Order: sequence, then C-alpha cells, then structure tokens
Amino acid sequence: MKVAIAGAGNVGTFIASDLKAAGHDVLLIEENPDLVARLRPTIDVRWFIADACEVKSLHEANLQEVDVVVAATGDDEDNLVISLLAKQEFAVPRVVARVNHPQNDWLFNEAWGVDVSVSTPHLLTALVEEAVSVGSLVRLLQFQDARLVEVTLADGSPAVGKTVAELGMPRDATVVAVVRERHVIVPRGETLIQAGDEVLVLVTPESEEPVKALLIGAG
Repeated sequence: MKVAIAGAGNVGTFIASDLKAAGHDVLLIEENPDLVARLRPTIDVRWFIADACEVKSLHEANLQEVDVVVAATGDDEDNLVISLLAKQEFAVPRVVARVNHPQNDWLFNEAWGVDVSVSTPHLLTALVEEAVSVGSLVRLLQFQDARLVEVTLADGSPAVGKTVAELGMPRDATVVAVVRERHVIVPRGETLIQAGDEVLVLVTPESEEPVKALLIGAG
C-alpha cells in the first residue's frame, strides 16, 4: 500500500516508521528542509520537501498514486486543507486526519474530504469510558458514514442468552467482534451472547439508538 504522510513531527514520523516496518511504501512530506536533513538518516522512507497545502507541490509528489493520505501536522487548518486537496484534487481513496484541538473535531468530516478523523483527547476519553463502563454504549471510532461502538453487557442486558442472529440487529448495523475473557470471538449467527461480553458493533447514526436498545435496554 502506498501512503503519503503530511508532517514530520513526532506523530507523522512515528506513523511513517510503523507503516514502513509493516512493509508499506511510505512518502513523508515536510516543508522544513532542516528537519528533513536531520530525520532522513533515521527513517528509511521516501522524503519530499514541500508545503503539503500547495496543489503544485502535491502534483510533484504524485499524490494521485497513493492509496492513503494521512494529514498529521500540528495545525488543524493545514490538516483540513491537505485532506480536502487529497480527496477533491487527487481522488485519494482514503484520507485520515489528525485533530489537534478537540473543539475543531466537528469540521473533520466528508465535506472536508476526511474519511477518518483521529482526536487523541476523544480517544483517551473513550478508552477511559470503555474501561469503567458496564451497561453503557461507548463510541470508539468515527468514520465517514459510520461509527464503531462498544458495550460491556451487564447481567440485565436484554441481549444476554441470545444468539447474534436472535438479536435482530438493524440492517445497517453489524456485530464485528465479541471480546470474552480477553479472547476475541468472530461473531456468527449462532454465537451466544453472555453477561460481561464486550460487544463491538459498527453502526450508522440512524441505527445507533436501536442497537443501544437491543444491547442495553430501553432508556
């Protein structure tokens, strides 16, 4: 997979190193030549010195050839511009954007070319909630038209004792995994749901409430 990462800060370089180690073709775009000169010997990826907010620079970087763009700069305005250009000008199939300030999270959506936005404070909140909440629905990840939610089932959950097929999930919701005693179970129709299970479901905004009712009960 070809991945272009805009921004060679701590986040961008960490992602680049990880993806390179996983065997991907990584292009790291950074406008500061001194930073590139310092980091180039330490990270074995393709480097391109340019402002990733400029269309001309992205054409020179052949952004139209990549499968994924990661806008990982420390500036939300830059990340939005990079995302929009990647999607509209270069038709990049998948655009992932870093959200630096949580109050800007609402901007990182399809209108700006963002397929997946990642806000560290929101992720930390979700992980804390996931660790302490039983019988509550926790949003883990937000995608363009869907979100990944998790529920740790309480003893009184209406889902306990039913199979996945018997849950009657909405058509636009899918149980993607069941975690039981630290083991991941790939759910099938006959998989029996138990109290204490962590159930991960991919939902749309419209199906989130019906799924909540099926797993938690009427509010």
